[in-house]
Amino acid sequence: MKEYKIVQLKLGLRNRVQNFEDLLNQYAREGWVYKEVPQGWNSVIFERNKNR
Repeated sequence: MKEYKIVQLKLGLRNRVQNFEDLLNQYAREGWVYKEVPQGWNSVIFERNKNR
């Protein structure tokens, strides 16, 4: 079974790419896998196996 997390992006005006990379790496360390960024949204969807 999968579980999902929606994270609102708050990257600031400076270093947006680095902040986004740091956010992805942070969630990857917790076992989350990037799923998608819905078009027109300011959020990212992650998924992981619920029974890890």
